[in-house]
Amino acid sequence: MADAVERLVVLWSSAGEAVGPRLSAQQLRALKVVRHRSELNLTALAEILGIALPAASRLCDRLEAAGLLERVPHPGNRRELQLLLTPQGRLVLTEIAERRSLSLASVLAAMSPAQRVSLESGLLGFHRALDAASAEPERKDHAGQ
Repeated sequence: MADAVERLVVLWSSAGEAVGPRLSAQQLRALKVVRHRSELNLTALAEILGIALPAASRLCDRLEAAGLLERVPHPGNRRELQLLLTPQGRLVLTEIAERRSLSLASVLAAMSPAQRVSLESGLLGFHRALDAASAEPERKDHAGQ
C-alpha cells in the first residue's frame, strides 16, 4: 500500500511541477486556500496553513512576485490587506487540476470496473476514518474544558 501511495503522490505532484511557474506543495496549498476563502488576510492564511506569520508573508511574497497572488486593501478595513488570486493564479490552478484529472483518469482507465469499485469503497472508508481521527483531538479538547 505504501508503494501505491508514494506513486500516487508522485503522479499528483508532477502535475504541479509541469506547470510554470513550478510551485511547491505549500505554495499550491496557499493558492487553493486563497481561491476558496474570500476576504482572507495574511494572519488567517498563516493559521490555516499552520505556519508562522513571517513564513506566510515570505510565501505570499514569492507568489506575488510570480504574478499568482496580489495583496489589496480590504474593502471593509483599510488597515488590513486582503489576499486575492490573480487571473494567472486562477489559470495555473485550473491547469494543474486538469493535468491531475487526466493523469488519474489514465490510471483508472487501465483498471477493471471491479477494481475501480473496490478502490472507491476503500478510499471512502479511508476518508471517513481520517475524518474521525481528525475530529478525535477536538472532542478531547472540548471534553477537558
